[in-house]
Amino acid sequence: MATVLMCRRIPRLSRAAAFSTTAKRETEHGSSKCEQEEKDNPGTANTGSESPATIQLLNPLDYRVLYNPSAYARGRAGSRQHLDRDSGQALGDTLTSPGAAQAAQAFPAASSRTLPPIRRAPSKSRSNTLLQQTILAALSKEEAEKEKWEVHDSKEDPRVFQKGRPEYRSLSCDSSEPAQPLPAEEGDSILDSVAACEGSPGSITDHFQRLSRLPAERRAGLVSEPRFDALCHCAVRAIRLFSTPDLIHVLKSCVLLAVPPAHPLLDACEGEFCRRAWDMELEQLLLVADCWRCLERSVPSYLSILFSFANLHWKDLTLPQFVQLVYIIGEGRRSPADLAQKVESAILKYLDSFTLEELGAICLGLFKSVSGISDHVMRRIADRVSLQMEDMSTYALVNVLKMLRYTRMDHLPLLKELGKVIPERIPTVNIQGIMHITLTYSSLHYFDEGVLAAVATSLPSKVSYCRSKDAAKFLWSFGCLDYEPPNEEEFYSSLIKQIHRKLHEFKKFPEHLLTALLGLAFVKRFPEELIDYALREDFVQKTRGSKYELNKDLFTLGKSVEIECPTYGGNRLPPQLCQEFTEMALSFAEQEIYIRPEIVEATSLLESMLGGPEYVKNHMILPHTRSSDLEVRLATDGHPIPFNFKSPVAARKLKDLGVSLTDDLMAQLIKGRAHGRSPVEVENEGRTRRQERGDEAGTLCSDGALTAGGKSPAEPKPGRCPGAPPSLPQPGEVRLALQVSNRNHYCYSSKRLLGLHCLKRRQLRHLGYVVVELPFWEWFPLLRRSRSEKLSYLHYKVFDPALLSGAG
Repeated sequence: MATVLMCRRIPRLSRAAAFSTTAKRETEHGSSKCEQEEKDNPGTANTGSESPATIQLLNPLDYRVLYNPSAYARGRAGSRQHLDRDSGQALGDTLTSPGAAQAAQAFPAASSRTLPPIRRAPSKSRSNTLLQQTILAALSKEEAEKEKWEVHDSKEDPRVFQKGRPEYRSLSCDSSEPAQPLPAEEGDSILDSVAACEGSPGSITDHFQRLSRLPAERRAGLVSEPRFDALCHCAVRAIRLFSTPDLIHVLKSCVLLAVPPAHPLLDACEGEFCRRAWDMELEQLLLVADCWRCLERSVPSYLSILFSFANLHWKDLTLPQFVQLVYIIGEGRRSPADLAQKVESAILKYLDSFTLEELGAICLGLFKSVSGISDHVMRRIADRVSLQMEDMSTYALVNVLKMLRYTRMDHLPLLKELGKVIPERIPTVNIQGIMHITLTYSSLHYFDEGVLAAVATSLPSKVSYCRSKDAAKFLWSFGCLDYEPPNEEEFYSSLIKQIHRKLHEFKKFPEHLLTALLGLAFVKRFPEELIDYALREDFVQKTRGSKYELNKDLFTLGKSVEIECPTYGGNRLPPQLCQEFTEMALSFAEQEIYIRPEIVEATSLLESMLGGPEYVKNHMILPHTRSSDLEVRLATDGHPIPFNFKSPVAARKLKDLGVSLTDDLMAQLIKGRAHGRSPVEVENEGRTRRQERGDEAGTLCSDGALTAGGKSPAEPKPGRCPGAPPSLPQPGEVRLALQVSNRNHYCYSSKRLLGLHCLKRRQLRHLGYVVVELPFWEWFPLLRRSRSEKLSYLHYKVFDPALLSGAG
């Protein structure tokens, strides 16, 4: 027997040099490693004797959190065909939320120069070979079988709530084994008697019901038998003769017989139920809708009639009928606009009477149907859950978290209680439930190290259950919160290996690969082979043709690699795309960022303090990070250097509300100022310098150049490509990048920077800038105070001796 030795390489990974705001970060550079990897066993951890792979990180994405209202829980009887379809639906739901829609708009345009030529990678052929090997391995028979088992095993039953009340028996279809099964040998005698039924509705119904009571192994092959097909033809011919109860019995039998969704008998049943729907009871309508759900058949026309009927008879709905209706709305993936307000009223009416499982089912139904819900109603739901969380199943709790995430509700009591309850449950939660828990924290920008550490500890042993979407969301969530767990190498290595195994899925869902790579970039990890794949021309075209807004993600990724990975030699974004993306970013900044009051005020005061608009520039130093900076340049002796010789952006002045000043307050603000001068003295000196420049330095031409006699040591160099990294500081020059931060730059109710803003500051330092923050908790209160106080504060920030000594 011939023996074949198969080897797979761990993708080349490197850790980029980084300048982090947290002390625990190490500055590493361009390290890469290839090693042999054994094939993983399904359901086991990727741990053991193999050494963890290090990862090379890329540029962050504009920290929009993509979340998709997909049904992570599906009935166990669901077909694989339905699961595949549902994963696509999940992606559609991901960006239809208000939060995602806002993120998709947050990037329009302006600047028009080209980038330097793209550097091609000498090792590109090796990189592509590794990727091809990975894809082939992922598509092997063994991998396909493992994936099929994992997807089924990771699902949970979303219909558990129906077991909490006896009333649901008449509203839902029980797809479990029949209570009084018939022996398997009776199947042939039942089918042999089909010819004798002569189209009698009663006989046909009896045949279907008896067949549905056969053992599961006998029922499995019935649909393909000609005699069963003959029975279905009899039912279709007599469809109008059936009473409504008999027709419902036939449909329920079809559920147990696993009749395919596109079967002609179901076509006839759907048409007949639509025809007689207005003559049925609400209980019957809900039961039929549940049968369609169990059969995995899409019936939009029938659901429209059901929703209209429910709207007319809303006052007659009992509590179980209401919950079942919301469940059906969610499974139908659309929310009837005329029911929205009535649903909210019913939730408030029955809130204290719902079981916890029913409450979870309602949240899941609202989430799947992308239904809006008021803050008041969501807060009432969260209030109850936070008081009874220990008694709630994890599945129901995760459904509440999905809706909490969708509404962007910062409910502290619930989040704090969740931090006590959920860590010990994490090891027993399926992978998609863990993903939704983690995504809730990152979406709400709420940092809880206990929960994240529990997730990180549990994940490597379950990583083989991750879909491409799950792996991407884990990487995004940890990167967004700028958290590297104690087992970071094992955690990140296992997820990156899973991304490689699922690489074939990214051809259909390119947004997930960008999500994963940006999450990695936030924490300084840049997997080179995956980056090379993501920046390939064909993959870029897939992202450009996507229904999602992925331009921002591509831009952030491409420019971050350029800045943080100097040794990277793979694919890069074409110059024309970088120019287009830069123009979009600058255009958005001019319309939305530069004009923010806190930035306008800081710009105006700095101009006044330093000597004029030539000494301050309000712009995006790094357009791919989607936030502005106030750039100031100082000589090493502390004097400002003029450099901004373009017309400043028109800025409207803020009204100075001011407060009364005391000697103690002014002494406290001015104490320790650089050079021992007051901000008023600095401002007066600036006016003097402006007057002197008007006499001696010449005047500015319309194109921004100085006339003879006017020189600037920091005059901008012509021809720099849009979006290209700025030139490094000249000797004897200190460049300050002042960050006017706001609450959205930080984790909720903390001073912990989010991943995108950590990345931005790291890259500014990498390019030689000294980052100076005007934190919102200091600057925003000053906006209502006197001009002198604000000048004192800015003077302290700009002329801090530590900045000059550190830069020197």
